[in-house]
Amino acid sequence: MLLSGIFPPITTPFYPDGSIYWKKLEHNVERYSRTPIVGIVVQGSTGEAIMMSDQERRDVLKSAREAAAPNKVLIAGTGIESAIETLKLTEYAAHLGYDAAMVRTPHYYKMAMTPTAMLTFYRTVADRSPLPIIIYNFPPATGYDIPAEVVIELASHPNILSIKESAGNLEKVKKIYEGTRHVKRSVTVTDQFEAVTERMLHEAKQAVAVGELVPVGALGGTAKPSSSSVETVGKLRTRQKEVGFQVMVGAAHQLLESLDTGAVGAILAFACAAPTACFEIYLAWKENAREIAREKQDRIVAPVKKLVGELSISGVKYAMDLNGYYGGNPRLPLLPLTAEQKAEVERLMANIKN
Repeated sequence: MLLSGIFPPITTPFYPDGSIYWKKLEHNVERYSRTPIVGIVVQGSTGEAIMMSDQERRDVLKSAREAAAPNKVLIAGTGIESAIETLKLTEYAAHLGYDAAMVRTPHYYKMAMTPTAMLTFYRTVADRSPLPIIIYNFPPATGYDIPAEVVIELASHPNILSIKESAGNLEKVKKIYEGTRHVKRSVTVTDQFEAVTERMLHEAKQAVAVGELVPVGALGGTAKPSSSSVETVGKLRTRQKEVGFQVMVGAAHQLLESLDTGAVGAILAFACAAPTACFEIYLAWKENAREIAREKQDRIVAPVKKLVGELSISGVKYAMDLNGYYGGNPRLPLLPLTAEQKAEVERLMANIKN
């Protein structure tokens, strides 16, 4: 599965009493679906999944899945402290039709989280998971930083396709990229080299009476289709593309530098409030428009550092309110912003509209 591009790890809207505001969740997902993001992440750190019951996590996954556009890649945050509970939630996400599972590093028993424990945990989950796995490393929240050497070793597992590296360490991103360059996989993409998932292929087959893959090359007498051959599934035209172990990052203020270092995309909290602003950096980088990419990157550095780095989820949610999404307040013990903090967010977001 191709993961190149920008993903917002969507927030969870709440009523003032802390219950989930389902209509606003659907509204946000539908609006994200109309932006140029490649997909969405549901129940990541920005989604406050850690403060929800198991049933709430499942219900949020279901609601977001039903509201999302069919052409967006859907990633479910399913990481829980134990392998068995992680697998239960991952299996549920697969049942709903998610495309991949993002599994954060277990961290509560930090002293026991040795390289061997991490290798065993992720291999066990990946061996049994019906969905491909994305490792999720977020030391500012977990207090645990999975070693690059462990990630490099895990990268060869056929069901582990990526890492979301949110340590903000460019040297580590480079080390993981360099250490996993030997991993080569073939993934399905559209004829325009956009992401295609197993779910999308299945839905395309179901949409027509005959959903058989028809290699265009075969029509011209080519005996063996090449990676450049276009195949048709209903109205979906696809081809194959070679990718490696795909490194994604979570630090929007250094997105451009991360892409230069080897990342293929990003899962960015700032994209919850400004998905297009983040996508513009990625697009300019992809098209090698260096001056534009630099300008777009510099524009968001100060807002990202304040909103995401200092004000956290409360800052992201208020910025969403300013840009047509519903942010609202977080769940306790997280606190809403003060009037002074809101004024600063308004100033920083004045020229970033989406």
